[in-house]
Amino acid sequence: MAELHAPIPSLKLNDGNTIPMLGYGTGTAWYKTGDESKLDRACIDSTKTAIKFGYHHLDGAEVYKTETELGTAIKESGVDRSKLFVTTKVLPSITDIPAALKTSLKKLGLDYVDLYLIHAPYFDSPSPQEAWKAMEELKAAGLAKSIGVSNYLPEDLATIMKTAKVPPAINQIEFHAYLQHPKLLEFHRQHGIATAAYAPLTPATKAKGGPLDDYLATLAIKYGVSEGEICLRWCIDQDVVAITTSGKEQRLSDYLRAMTFKLTPKEIREINQLGSQHHFRVFWTHKFDKDDRR
Repeated sequence: MAELHAPIPSLKLNDGNTIPMLGYGTGTAWYKTGDESKLDRACIDSTKTAIKFGYHHLDGAEVYKTETELGTAIKESGVDRSKLFVTTKVLPSITDIPAALKTSLKKLGLDYVDLYLIHAPYFDSPSPQEAWKAMEELKAAGLAKSIGVSNYLPEDLATIMKTAKVPPAINQIEFHAYLQHPKLLEFHRQHGIATAAYAPLTPATKAKGGPLDDYLATLAIKYGVSEGEICLRWCIDQDVVAITTSGKEQRLSDYLRAMTFKLTPKEIREINQLGSQHHFRVFWTHKFDKDDRR
C-alpha cells in the first residue's frame, strides 16, 4: 500500500548515517502507565500496519514500556532488519546506560539500534559528560549506529559538547509552529545537529483556536490534504524529522500524503510568522515557565 504514495525522504546525519524523515512513534497513545509485562496487542498491530505502509523509522523509549511490543511488531512484520531505522531512548535507567541499552535490545529482539537517545537532561547522576561518554562507547561498540539526545536546550548541549568526542547526531524535541525554538535550532545548525520533532501535529489538533487555524485550512484545501499533513510537511520542508503516531489505519495512510507535495518558501514563512504569535507546549510543562519558547 505504501507504493501508492511518494517515498519518505531521508536526512543525512553528521555521522554519515541517514534517517527517514517521517517516523512512527510508540509513545503518547501507546504509553503504558501500568504493568509493562502485559502486551498491548493493539500497539503491535498498529505498528505492523505502519511498517506495511512504509514507516520504516520506528521510535521507542524505555519509559514508554512498549519496547517489547515494538520488537514483536518488527519480528511479525517480516521486513528485513536492514530496511528499518529503530530508535529507543534511556532515562529511568540513566545511571547505567550500557545495561539500559542491553535491556532495551533484549526487549526489542535486536542486536543494535539505529539511534539511541538520552531522553531528557533531567538527571543527577551520572554527570552529563559521563553520560555522553557512555553513549559514545556504545556507538563505538556498534550497539547504536547513531547517538543523540532529546529535550535538550542549547545550554544542555553545550555542556556535553565541552568533552564530547562524537557530537550528538540529533536532538528530538517538541517542535511545531507554536513552539519553534529559534535559538535552539540555530545552535543545531551551527554544530551540525539534526532536529527531530515530536507532537508536530499540535497546531491542527491540541492547539485549535489559534492564529494558524484559517491559514492551515486554506493550505489543506489547496493541496487536497488534512491540516495535520500540512504540519508534517512544514517540518520536512525545513529539514526537520517528524515523529507521529496513530492507531487508525486510514490516518496512517493519509499522513503519507505529506510526501506528495512541498510547501512554498512563502507559505513556510507565513506559517512561521503566524505561529510565532501564539505559544503552546504539550509536554514537559512542569519543567518550563508558561511562556518559555526556547
